[in-house]
Amino acid sequence: MAGHSQFKNIMHRKGRQDAARAKLFAKLAREITVAVRNGLPDPEMNSRLRLAVAAARAENMPKDNIERAIKKASGADTETYEEIRYEGYGPGGVAILVEALSNNRNRTGGALRAVFTKYGGNLAATGAVAHMFAHVGEITYPSAAGSADVMLEAAIEAGAEDVQSDGNAHLMTCSFEDLAVVSAALEAKLGEPASVQALWKPMQTTAVDEDKAASTLKLIAGLEDDDDVQNVYSNFEVSDAVLARLTAA
Repeated sequence: MAGHSQFKNIMHRKGRQDAARAKLFAKLAREITVAVRNGLPDPEMNSRLRLAVAAARAENMPKDNIERAIKKASGADTETYEEIRYEGYGPGGVAILVEALSNNRNRTGGALRAVFTKYGGNLAATGAVAHMFAHVGEITYPSAAGSADVMLEAAIEAGAEDVQSDGNAHLMTCSFEDLAVVSAALEAKLGEPASVQALWKPMQTTAVDEDKAASTLKLIAGLEDDDDVQNVYSNFEVSDAVLARLTAA
């Protein structure tokens, strides 16, 4: 019976992983759809689509899925999605910023408001917390791509603003507006990066205790679980030891 129970646990875990993977691919496909609808179906002629495809590749989305998403988005019967940014506060005054792509603003807004309320937060007006974040681009290369000096030189030539290198990876940062140009220049010199993404980086953090950190993590997970949500960012700060305990639980 122990072996049978273990097998069921493994299958249950695999089922959760497969479901999470399918949800991730659906969100990546939605971003590709919006990129195509706002430009051209050719990544070489559409910088947003190029970034969306790069993000999909970084998550190991199959090539067939990517091509199918582009082809479907080029059709006349594709759903129209609205880009919406939601802002709010979590437990302890933590700032939270949510990016969504929705075909029903009322549905999405209502669902996210319920999640905020459930975990001790509240949805706020647009602009309430965005000033606490910087909209930046990040390009990541594996450490094997080159030495720190080589990567620094390439980043400077490409127009990046900062480079951080350690034993695992090279992380290059640039302004959001320059992301497409910088990533294309780096790819031409260094090859395809491990990831290319636009994100909201907190400029100031809010320290919270372990209980509030636990509630914040549940709030973020609840927001990320919504099908319309693409990305969630926050500025909460806890010690590494506390975070390790919470994520291991």
